[in-house]
Amino acid sequence: MILVVDTPGGLLTSTRKIIQEILNSDVPVICYVAPKGAQCASAGTFIALACHIVAMAPATNIGAAHPVSIGKEMDKTMEEKVINDTVSFIKSICRHTGKNEKWAEKAVRESVSISSEEAVKINVADIIANDMEDLLKKIDGKKIRLATGKEVQLDTKNIPTLEIKESMGEKLLKTIGDPTVAYLLMTIGILGIIIEFSHPGFAVPGVVGTICLILSFYAFQTFTQSITGILLIVTGIILLLMEIAAPGFGIFAIGGFISMGLGTWMFFRSPSSEFQAVPTTFFIIYAILVILIAGLLLLIKYTRKRKVTTGKEGIVGEIGKAITDIKNEGTVYVHGEYWKAVSPSREINQGMKIKVKDINGMILIVEPVKEQKQNEN
Repeated sequence: MILVVDTPGGLLTSTRKIIQEILNSDVPVICYVAPKGAQCASAGTFIALACHIVAMAPATNIGAAHPVSIGKEMDKTMEEKVINDTVSFIKSICRHTGKNEKWAEKAVRESVSISSEEAVKINVADIIANDMEDLLKKIDGKKIRLATGKEVQLDTKNIPTLEIKESMGEKLLKTIGDPTVAYLLMTIGILGIIIEFSHPGFAVPGVVGTICLILSFYAFQTFTQSITGILLIVTGIILLLMEIAAPGFGIFAIGGFISMGLGTWMFFRSPSSEFQAVPTTFFIIYAILVILIAGLLLLIKYTRKRKVTTGKEGIVGEIGKAITDIKNEGTVYVHGEYWKAVSPSREINQGMKIKVKDINGMILIVEPVKEQKQNEN
């Protein structure tokens, strides 16, 4: 496995996880700082030193691994603890891989950085390679001891290579993980929720703000990818239920679909999840889900607009027929049923069309329909 590294650094917690994978790998792992002009700074230095072989392209550099805090400054005591812990971590890596311990300590304490040529001279890097083909030629025949204790000899002279490219989803997550983007998402999230509370019913700021705030917590590593996915799915369901309870312009439904889609994708594509859905299958299932839920929401909205056909509301306004003369009281046929009825305004003759004005218990209050009155006049 060849890791092509070009990074300004990253979170120490994530770095430790990556290093654990490398040190316990049952296949050789080579770090290649490339292309020309690339850097392997901060967290990248730790990852490089943990690999079995460190290769660098010309005009690249490595180092500057002093730890820094995100969001707030550390006091002197805490800073000293973090630095000492980080120094012991990088020294233990070098001891395991046989790299230069003294320089590694300086990279952490003094933020020193060196070029590819200097790195090879002082046993920080193993070789300089112009490109991938040159790298495979130069590491051919080298012996490596794996975590299992087994020693293997590399045979890479004419080996075929398979480049693992970033998917669109991984590019999206990498973008979200950028500190500037993460801070922007958090700002939008907080402002959106404040605006929603100050102007309730506007919907858009609240929906956008909630989704952005959850994504910012993921970007700052407060939530894992799996937890973020679950929170987005739950948020999506809540938004869809709000659309049903408070039908409007469909803002809650749109936000719910986006939140559920993003959350489902993040949950099932999480490295820690045992379920790894095929992207094509995922999109087909999600598209079917969107169509079904959208159809259900439209049906509910249509049902809400229909006239009520049961109870008092269902009979008031209905047109019927007088079965008997209605003076003080009579019988009418309305809504497929026979009812007792009264007409306070005027008498109604048998056979006349009537309209229900109100209902008092089990007695209808009726009046002649207007069209019939006009014909009589």
